[in-house]
Amino acid sequence: MGTLNPLNAILVVDDEEPIVSGYRIVLKQHGFNNLICHTDSRKALECIQTQILDVILIDLNMPHVSGEQLLDEAGKWQPEVPVIIVTGRQDIESAVKSTRKGAYDYLVKPVTSERVITVVRNALRLRKLQKENEILARGYFSDEIEHPEFFSDIVTGNMEMKTMFKYIEAIAPTPYPVLLMGETGAGKELVAQAVHKASGRRGSFIAVNVAGLDDNMFSDTLFGHRKGAFSGAETARSGLIVSADGGTLFLDEIGDLSTMSQIKLLRLIQEHSYTPLGEDVPIATDIRIIAATNADLDVRQKDGRFRPDLFYRLSAHNIHVPPLRKRLDDLPLLVNCFLQRAADVLKKKKPSAPKELIPLLAEYSFPGNVRELELMINDAVARHKSKILSLSYFKEYIDSKGSHARTKPERNMVISGSFGHGKYFAETLPPFADVKRLLVDEAMHRSGGNCSRAAEILKTNRQALMWHLKKSKEQPEGQDSV
Repeated sequence: MGTLNPLNAILVVDDEEPIVSGYRIVLKQHGFNNLICHTDSRKALECIQTQILDVILIDLNMPHVSGEQLLDEAGKWQPEVPVIIVTGRQDIESAVKSTRKGAYDYLVKPVTSERVITVVRNALRLRKLQKENEILARGYFSDEIEHPEFFSDIVTGNMEMKTMFKYIEAIAPTPYPVLLMGETGAGKELVAQAVHKASGRRGSFIAVNVAGLDDNMFSDTLFGHRKGAFSGAETARSGLIVSADGGTLFLDEIGDLSTMSQIKLLRLIQEHSYTPLGEDVPIATDIRIIAATNADLDVRQKDGRFRPDLFYRLSAHNIHVPPLRKRLDDLPLLVNCFLQRAADVLKKKKPSAPKELIPLLAEYSFPGNVRELELMINDAVARHKSKILSLSYFKEYIDSKGSHARTKPERNMVISGSFGHGKYFAETLPPFADVKRLLVDEAMHRSGGNCSRAAEILKTNRQALMWHLKKSKEQPEGQDSV
């Protein structure tokens, strides 16, 4: 059985069977397959009292239990669920009254299919936001993740990452697309896999990098082709959508997709169907789209390289994956993990990391993020021959990166904090002796107490640093030395 959309049912109530059948057809055509339809309002009342619902659509004038009574009961039993009232033109005043009593919106007969779909979609968006807020609010004051097993492949203890996990738990069960944004190497595919695990979808997780695919390759890769569809198509071929049916299709580097392919992807998301090359009849599919990009899609929309309508479709849920330089507290965990992995692959004993390694790595901005750190550790373990990992390799690597070799000014928290948010305010500058103290203290902190490394950070020699350390112990704060 395919994934239900929405997760909880849409209740449709009207005492006229042809009208109920019309709603059922229109809603299913647009991908809403979790429907409960009743022509008897008494059964609808029982449903409101016993079923978990996402949207309620009811006719205002019905025998037995009126739409107004059902609205009141929905307010008692399921106050967060949006209720849509349907009425004739002569009862618009009653419909307006119903909205004042809590109805989400109203429809006036005769109702067009476009109007029904628009109102239902908007109601579901509202319900989705309510659910996300409920879940996030429950976990706001707690570090606990409800299902940590979904995120077991992501090594972190960082609070921003844990907040992201809570958001994923909130949005994962919905069928809507997810847009992941973040720098190269930050771990977007691991996050996409976590969304898939948390979704409960039974199908497979299928990943494809769409960068460099022209329109024909994109269509053939995703949609497949029939035999004879083009020159060389000697046999039929199923696309990746078939492999991902009932599961998740992860499209990496979505910002590089060609304009024609963007149109086809937009149609796939809107219609929940696709057409293989050489075929004429669309095929329905049940997939969840997750897209990822390291590009600025706002800029690409402005210069015409990315369609705004596709952007809005893809970004039903947005997740920003933080770069490594924003989660430096994860360095010890990541280094330990990558040391063990590298040792296992190389069939070596896991080396010990020198105590100066983490402070040294914290000075680097990691343009390649977690992936770059892992490659760095792998190379270092492959080279090492003693029990303790050599620090010289890491120094050489970082120094070779030029502008990336030192942290950016906004991350020098100790020093910038003392000037802007500590005891010195406005235009007042600290005494020269205090500045020297701050620089020496920060360098010693970053080096893990290693005087030689601290001297390298300050671009001085060890003897000069030792002299400053000795003088700072002897000299009262705020008094300069000659």
